[in-house]
Amino acid sequence: MADKFTEFAGRMGKAPKGVGTGLKFLVAAAAAAYGIKESVYTVEGGHRAIIFSRIGGIQNNVYTEGLHFRIPWFQYPIIYDIRSKPRKIISPTGSKDLQMVNIGLRVLARPQATMLPDMYRKLGLDFDERVLPSIMNEVLKSVVAQFNASQLITMRQEVSLLIRRQLTDRAKDFFIILDDVSITDLSFGREYTAAIEAKQVAQQEAQRAHYQVEKAIQERQQKIVQAEGEAKAATLISFDVDSTCSQNTSRSSGPIS
Repeated sequence: MADKFTEFAGRMGKAPKGVGTGLKFLVAAAAAAYGIKESVYTVEGGHRAIIFSRIGGIQNNVYTEGLHFRIPWFQYPIIYDIRSKPRKIISPTGSKDLQMVNIGLRVLARPQATMLPDMYRKLGLDFDERVLPSIMNEVLKSVVAQFNASQLITMRQEVSLLIRRQLTDRAKDFFIILDDVSITDLSFGREYTAAIEAKQVAQQEAQRAHYQVEKAIQERQQKIVQAEGEAKAATLISFDVDSTCSQNTSRSSGPIS
């Protein structure tokens, strides 16, 4: 192998002087192009970058969109997507009156851009996978346990606001910003659902019976009013007939000239 390399070097030495110079230029140009390529990186819109250094570890600077420089081999960019992303979970939990509740929650979450170095040290890039499911379940169970099953239905807006407030405060501990928190699903166990349906049916039956009673009362009042009107009309007719008869009698019994 050494003999072949010596032979190749000897041939290159015997080559024309211009060929050797051109080859050196190409090698230098390729090395320069590679060095430039490895020395720059681009941060796309909606993203931020932090730098990991082989000497000092994670640096504290956060880089915005655009073209940036680094030292090849010594520094590596770590790119974060800071746009809001949806996350949804459905958590089975218990209410204050021990009813099983399946509640669905949807959040729009994004990392706090100014705290990306600390976030990477504690959580890495997959912060949403590591943190959001656990704190969402934690807050849901804590809030739902404060309300009865019926209150979760009638006070849904208040429950949603309380969940949002507590979850937003909890997410701040992990450098996560929540742009929106909303309840998407709310369902109960079979027994409670059947009880609610039976209660609704009973209420509908009671309303129907009340309506029928009110209708019967109105019909009765209408008949009474109609009967009173007919009686009054008959009295007036009778009075007119009597008056007419009296007038006729008076005329017939008058003096004859």
